[in-house]
This record gives sequence, C-alpha cells and structure tokens, in this order.
Amino acid sequence: MARTTYKPAIASAVIIANMIGTGVFTSLGYQLLDIKSGFVLIMLWVVGGVTALCGALSYAELGAALPRSGGEYNFLSRIYHPMVGFVSGWISATIGFAAPVALAAITFGSYLSAAIPALSPTWLAVGLIVVVTVAHTGRRKRSSNFQSVFTAVKISLIVGFCVLCSLMVDEPQAISFLPKLGDGGLVLSGAFAVSLIYVNYAYTGWNSVTYLINEVDDAQRNLPRILITSTLTVMILYVALNWTFLYVAPIAALESKVEVGYIAAQHVFGEAGASAISAVLSLLLISTVSAMTIAGPRVLQVIGEDFALFGKLARKNEDGIPTLAILVQSGLALIFVLTSSFESILLFSGFILGLNTLFAVAGVFVLRWKQPDLPRPYRTWLYPLPPLIYLGLMLWTVFYIVKSQPIEAAMAAGLIVAGVIGYVCARRWETKPPRAD
Repeated sequence: MARTTYKPAIASAVIIANMIGTGVFTSLGYQLLDIKSGFVLIMLWVVGGVTALCGALSYAELGAALPRSGGEYNFLSRIYHPMVGFVSGWISATIGFAAPVALAAITFGSYLSAAIPALSPTWLAVGLIVVVTVAHTGRRKRSSNFQSVFTAVKISLIVGFCVLCSLMVDEPQAISFLPKLGDGGLVLSGAFAVSLIYVNYAYTGWNSVTYLINEVDDAQRNLPRILITSTLTVMILYVALNWTFLYVAPIAALESKVEVGYIAAQHVFGEAGASAISAVLSLLLISTVSAMTIAGPRVLQVIGEDFALFGKLARKNEDGIPTLAILVQSGLALIFVLTSSFESILLFSGFILGLNTLFAVAGVFVLRWKQPDLPRPYRTWLYPLPPLIYLGLMLWTVFYIVKSQPIEAAMAAGLIVAGVIGYVCARRWETKPPRAD
C-alpha cells in the first residue's frame, strides 16, 4: 500500500495548533507580577512573534537544505556532530514535546473543571492524552481530519472570543497601549527578558513541521511558506488575545493567575457565562495536544532509525505512522501530569527549548561556512538579519534565566549530561560484538 503524506494545509494546522496552546492562556498572569504597562505587555508578544518569525525564516533554509524528519535532531547531527544531534533529540523527546503536552492537557483540565467543578482537572488531562493518542496511532486520514477540524475550531473560537469581549464588555479597563515615559527602560530590563521566556514558550511550535518533513507533500518547496504564514497568523492572534485580556479585566484580577481567559470572560459575561466560555476555551487545547502528538514522536522515530539500541521506536504502521514512538511520548506526558507542578514544567521546558533552537539557528551560519555548495532550494530572506536577531534575543533571555532561575538552569545542564551518557551507551551498543550462542 502506498504511503500517504500530509498536505501543506495540514502541516500549517500542525504548526498553528502547536503554537496556540498553554502559553497564551496562562502566561500573562506571571508577566503582570513585574510589568504593569499595557504597551510593554503587548510589546512582549510582538517581540516574541518577531523572534519566532526570524527562527522560522532560518529553519526554512535548514529544512529545505537538509530534508529529513526529526527537527533539531536532524539539523544538529548534520551540522555539528551526531552527539549534539542526539542530545537535542533527547531534549525534544523528554521535554520538548512530552512536557508541553502535559502542560496543555493540565490547562485543558483546569479550564474545563472551572466550568464543571465536579470534574477532576488531573483526570481530564489524563483522559485527553489517552483520546488523542488513540486518534493518532491509527490511519493517517483519521489523524489528518482530527487535526484540521480542531485547528479550524481553535482559530474560529479565538477570533470570536476577541470580538465578543471587545463588543460586550460594560466597563473597559483604563489601560493605555501607547508608550509612556519609563517604558523604554522597562523593555530593556531583566523583568522583560524573563517575561520573554514565557512568551517564547507560548510561541514554541513554530518549528514543529520540521519534525515531519518526510511526511509533507513536496516539503522543500512548501516548507518556507508553511513556516512563515503559520507564524505570522499566530502572532496576530496572540496580540489580539492579550489586548483583549487587558482591555476587559483589571490587572489586579489577572495577576499571578493561570486561567486568564476564564477571568477575562467573568468580567464580560458574568459567572455563568464565564463557565460556558471556559468550557469552550478548553476545546482549544485539544488541537494543541493533538499537534504535539503528531510531531514529537517523529524525533523518537528517527533516533530509532539511527541507533539500534532504540530501533523499536522506528517501527511504523502501514500508513507510515510511528505507533510505538507515539505511545512512549504519551506515556512520558502522563507521568508529567501525575507528578509535576505546572509552573516548574513551564520554566524548565521554556529554558531548555530555547537552548535547543538557539544552536539550530546558529547552524545556518555554520552550514553555509562548512558546505557552501550544498543545494539550498530556499535561502533565508534578508540573511543574515533573521538569524542574528533570533540569536541576540534568545541569548539575552537565556542569560537572564541563568541569572535569575539557577535551579532551572542546573536542571537543564543535568538533562544535557544525561543525553551525552545516553549517546555514549547507544554508540557502545552499536559496537558491541554479537553474543555467542
């Protein structure tokens, strides 16, 4: 049976759904602890969007020049060394997707249980992961339809939520979104840099289609358009959502809260209406969990193709879907849901994923230097500005995270060391002589 592939529209749906998830519906409350300016808060999302777009432009060149599934695992293995790629793949497999799946599922449970208090948020999260796993371990047509339907629902609900809130709010907040004295210093402050980690986490997923390049129709031609248009779409939706939250709800009510969408709905629709809106907003997280369940296991799959120790992870069904890899990632996500707190997962995963993409974007320069004659169907627009902008913003953010959150930085270092150990073990397994009968 001929293997089917994902159409460009489905690939775009994977990116959009990966990006629009936990971060945009939870991080504003944390940002408000140190930043109260409407202009600066919106600038966070604009700067995060520009960062993601610069990263997408850079990844488009890498994906077109090195067309294989696996994302950073493939890129870093080819650009630097197989060990670097393995560590990156280890990070993607353990934190890059399993942790965000857990976060999105936890947020889904939190929003839905706010609407229906009798339901347990933890078991709602577990149930969502199980249902999505079943949907994506069968035929590709079922997987594609599931993803496209819930992504279309997500975009429609976000637009509808923003329009209804702005039209129906009785008392808009007296917050200015124009720059004022002192905003410039705030934009350059450590508080802005640390808040940008939350924003960058919310934009995480702009690179997700590179994890399944081999399964996208005419990937070398379609990849740049898919990456750029999807990232721009999400940037517009993010700015609109955060403008809406700040326009309809007081800062004091949003500060340090996770369910900012629910709180905003309370101030527009009342308690009963907010419960209904909260249930609706929970539906948005279904496509996020779904998209990550499509993209993430492809990293485990290509690791299994390259290392005999993990060979079983490369097994695919008749439609080319890595069923066992999906089950492993979902199992890890369930462990996170049942054992970890929301904030600890968010800070740790945001930091380690920033390091992962930082090395990949730097690889654009390294690859041009090492292999100048390599065919590049797409070259980064306005090169070298996009990769330089991305690297500058990410390095600035990473510096402040190391400075202000040393525990998360130490945990990231420990995860990297574990990846190196895993690579050494995998290589020794490759060279191990066969057992005598």
